[in-house]
Amino acid sequence: MIGALTTALATVLVTTLATLSACSPRTQPWQLTNVSGHLPDLDFTLTADDGRPVTGASFKGRTSLVYFGYTHCPDVCPETMGRLMQVLGKLGPDAQKVRILFITVDPARDTPQALRDYVGAFDSQHAEGLTGSDWQIESLAKRYRVAYQMEKRDPSGNYEVTHSSAVYVFDSQGHARLLATDHDTPDTIAQDLRRIIDARS
Repeated sequence: MIGALTTALATVLVTTLATLSACSPRTQPWQLTNVSGHLPDLDFTLTADDGRPVTGASFKGRTSLVYFGYTHCPDVCPETMGRLMQVLGKLGPDAQKVRILFITVDPARDTPQALRDYVGAFDSQHAEGLTGSDWQIESLAKRYRVAYQMEKRDPSGNYEVTHSSAVYVFDSQGHARLLATDHDTPDTIAQDLRRIIDARS
């Protein structure tokens, strides 16, 4: 159910943005969906996984890969993080110019420490977990058209959160540039990401 919903949500967003992008002249086409000018800049006020307050401006200077997920996610989140690790591996030394921002959609359970442990299990050097109040997360999700919903609790009180699975690519100045879905391979993502890095936008 989660996979089907996230794929459907990503497809709707990709189709909409691709239609808008078709109106603009392009030189070399992107492999990923070009969202330049169609999504707002990286702008938020959240709490990092080390407890410090951060804003979108805190991450300027490096290309940011932004993903909305949660640490109790059974499949989509670990699969996506694993794919992003492959992308970084393909970038070689340029991986130092990239930061993965894992923004929780489950702030009730995802404390800074929980996020630190989670992203650290993948790559503590390049990935950082971010959390905030319910209102902060909801506002940010709306800003980037991210859909998520808490499902019913089981008898033990556990629950899953259905959420979009797209990865947003922001350039070093915080401008939204590309959108990757779970259909995009690590090679495809790395190819376009290198173009963003080389452009030094």
